[in-house]
Amino acid sequence: MKIKTGDKIKIIAGKDKGKTGKVLQVFPDRNLASVEGLNILIKHMRPRRQGEQGQRIEFPAPMDLSNMMLICPKCGKPTTVGYKYSESGEGDKKKKKKFRICKKCKQTID
Repeated sequence: MKIKTGDKIKIIAGKDKGKTGKVLQVFPDRNLASVEGLNILIKHMRPRRQGEQGQRIEFPAPMDLSNMMLICPKCGKPTTVGYKYSESGEGDKKKKKKFRICKKCKQTID
């Protein structure tokens, strides 16, 4: 995944275009993520018992990952994400580790 939970992102399309926020939840199977304070929807809840009042619940709805760009923690600019592999270990027990990198400043993100 190019965007993970806890990342700071910028919205590049939709009703919240230009706003930034923190990723709360990622749904990789559906290619969606919900962002704190953005894409707010209101759900009206009916009263369940006699005498109880109905209520309006506001919640951040998930939006497509193609509508967001990661903000690099090092350079502070919205950027596309690339990957870099590094090998560690000796002989037959070499392990490849995958890192996310900023395409603008070439620094690792994780």
